[in-house]
Amino acid sequence: MRTGRIQYIKKWATVLTFSMIGGLVGGLGAIFLRVFIGQSRRLFFEIILPNITFEFHGYNLGYILLPAIGSLIVAPIILKFPDLQGNGIPEVMESVIFRGGHISGEFSLMKIIATSITIGSGGSVGREGPIGFIGASLASLLGEWFKLSPEMRKLLTTCGLAAGIAGTFNTPLAGAMFALEVIYMGAFSINLVPIFFAAITGHAVTLALLKQSFEVTLPWILTYSHIELIFFFFLGIFLGILSAAYVKFICSLQDWLSRRSIPKAYVLVLGGLGVGVIGMFFPEYGIFGIGYEGMSLALYGLLPISLLLLLGFAKMLATSFTLSSGHSGGIFAPSLYIGTMFGAAFGASLKLLMPSLNINPAVYALAGMAAFFSGVTQAPLTQILMIAELTHSYSILPAIMTSSTTGFLTARFFLEGDSVYTLKLKRKGVHLKTGKPIVLEMISVKEIMTKNPVYVYEWNTLADVEHLVGETGHDCFPVVNERFEVIGVIGVKDFIKKSDSLKELQIKHFLTRPYAVAYPNETAEAAFEKLMKYDQNLLPVVEGPENKKLIGVITKRDIYRAYYRGIQSMYIE
Repeated sequence: MRTGRIQYIKKWATVLTFSMIGGLVGGLGAIFLRVFIGQSRRLFFEIILPNITFEFHGYNLGYILLPAIGSLIVAPIILKFPDLQGNGIPEVMESVIFRGGHISGEFSLMKIIATSITIGSGGSVGREGPIGFIGASLASLLGEWFKLSPEMRKLLTTCGLAAGIAGTFNTPLAGAMFALEVIYMGAFSINLVPIFFAAITGHAVTLALLKQSFEVTLPWILTYSHIELIFFFFLGIFLGILSAAYVKFICSLQDWLSRRSIPKAYVLVLGGLGVGVIGMFFPEYGIFGIGYEGMSLALYGLLPISLLLLLGFAKMLATSFTLSSGHSGGIFAPSLYIGTMFGAAFGASLKLLMPSLNINPAVYALAGMAAFFSGVTQAPLTQILMIAELTHSYSILPAIMTSSTTGFLTARFFLEGDSVYTLKLKRKGVHLKTGKPIVLEMISVKEIMTKNPVYVYEWNTLADVEHLVGETGHDCFPVVNERFEVIGVIGVKDFIKKSDSLKELQIKHFLTRPYAVAYPNETAEAAFEKLMKYDQNLLPVVEGPENKKLIGVITKRDIYRAYYRGIQSMYIE
């Protein structure tokens, strides 16, 4: 008993030590990126912009060129490291789920450079996703150095992500919850401890060195009446629909651009020019870069309704251009910005229509922020906790919870369980669904498949199959042709009760039932769904959708074993 307690203490001492170290490197990564972004912004807006300024009817045409110049600079980096495109959170998810928490160390430096130049030159993206990615990749590198187990590396990578988000917003609880919601698709009590430690450490490091994490100051007076909860409900529905449409628009635009025979460098520059044109009309309202300055104006009620709506749509378009063209940057801050603008416009409109209710548009701005973000990322708890931490108050929490959960559920309906993060993985053939704890989703088919399967050729007979069943004890086999491509599945149910004369016929005459195959990069969850849908005991594993060459098989027994193994690997105890 005493030995067991000592081992328990040693294990937890190791876990907590590494979680705090992971939080430290995650916080430092956040600081480095923010410093680089600040220097890059000064370079573009204070040094380059004055030299390309050209006034035309009150507009500075130099703004059009600024993001395009940044695009030219980052193009060689993006071309060499295409995985740097986007916010980086899907890559962290893929790393934890399929690669034991491994992220290439060089990606951290390249992500800092590419994101800093993109945001500094005016690209309409956020720094939060990249900060989370950088924190996760540095923590992953730490795990590699100390040769930690795959389970510990996964946890440490998640700790780095939590630390980066916590340090960015001065919200350790929300940072930890974001990591749990997005990576683990839920909160597991035993995993909360090291992730909380990492988030607290990352938050403390950032606050100690930068003094301020979140640059948006919030109004002190935030009140609402309970009768307004119905308005927050409808606000959530509206922004849930809008957030789903926004996510689909970004993906559709990205797909459309990828199908065009335009060199990637040109696409990046075109995206920059698009942002420049939009930002030229609103240079001081946060369309360029992260956008916190525009959010502050909206929260303090300094913008008219018409401008709030214009800025919301302008930010949506500018961010779509930046991300769809392949730049490095996050969608976290733009989502907060867009939700704030539409929420503030909604609240200001209600105030005009119902002056007797003493409506405070700032509360609606925060509720809109929560609803839109929850719809885009499918992480409602993160935003609820974040606003509670930012406002240092729980007084408006019912309003935030109403809009956030309504926005989450509405967007989930239209996105069919996907989020802006999982849709990027979907393009790689990785199918994950948000909103439920993942177990089988964290295990790939190639990890658990049998690599040297027993198979039959299409010219073999049913009698051959019957003999093979008795010889191997298996009840199902993949059928291949002369090119070793899978053309069907045959089993006991196909020859039982058949006459001896029929059993002498070739297998190909009995391949009439629809069947499913699996791919090595699919999750065990996806394989299990196929087995159930097609009522198969076995799935042939082929190289890919375009190449049906047999490379293995996976059975229900393999998946049951994987489930229990996955449960064990998710917990550190």
